[in-house]
Amino acid sequence: YTTWGENASLSYEIAMTGEGANVTKFCLQCYTNIHDMEYSEYSLTSSYLFGCISLRNKQYCILNKQYSKEEYEALIPKIKKHMDDMPFTDKGGRVYRYGEFFPMEFSAYAYNETLAQEHFPLTKEQVSTSGLRWQEVEKKYHTVTLPHSEIPDDIRNIDDSILQQVIGCLDEGSCNHGCTGAFRLISQELAFYKKFNLALPRLCVNCRHYTRIAQRNSIRTYESQCQCGGETSGNGVYRNNTAHSHGSLRCSNKFETSYSPARSEIIYCEACYNSEVV
Repeated sequence: YTTWGENASLSYEIAMTGEGANVTKFCLQCYTNIHDMEYSEYSLTSSYLFGCISLRNKQYCILNKQYSKEEYEALIPKIKKHMDDMPFTDKGGRVYRYGEFFPMEFSAYAYNETLAQEHFPLTKEQVSTSGLRWQEVEKKYHTVTLPHSEIPDDIRNIDDSILQQVIGCLDEGSCNHGCTGAFRLISQELAFYKKFNLALPRLCVNCRHYTRIAQRNSIRTYESQCQCGGETSGNGVYRNNTAHSHGSLRCSNKFETSYSPARSEIIYCEACYNSEVV
């Protein structure tokens, strides 16, 4: 269940579907007080739809065809049985019976064209193995006039002539970030770097974006327990400034956190954290 869904309930394997959605399964972008919908897309204020797209204020439709309530209720079990008896098989041999979201190979976008590549980065080989598409980056035949290694480190040693240069990207197309191989600066960008005394980038815009993304915590969460050990953190690195409610014993509070257990940060629960900083 992704993205949003104010007052949504009883929903399963849906994306961007919500705002009063109830009993919805395998739907995409269906919302505004909808209910009892399956395998439908872009449909609003409707109910009892199966395999429909772009409907509004409709009921008892299958593949966008209108049925009576009795016809609809009689056909749906037959359709589901047919989906189980003759399931769709994708190019990788994956079988999709009733109860699965739309096959991944039906996506209108390649994996590396979507936000999935930012949150769950994969290589081209991994994507192909998963039955998804990979969009090759269009090769740009730029003539680099300034290699990244020759950019002065001090912004004060750079004048406006650099705006005419084609700068080579540090990654040189060797990454999965849609590297353009080279880039140019615009005057407003150069003025910004000079104003704040910042060194010029060595990466193209796409590679810079993915470098920033990599600094964020993953959207995955991990089960964890407060690392407060009483007077110090459990690893002894941090000494508490105040006494906590659990005294000298280790805090028993458990929670989920975006910090992987393999990372070095010390993670306290809200109560222990507030005892130290508030």
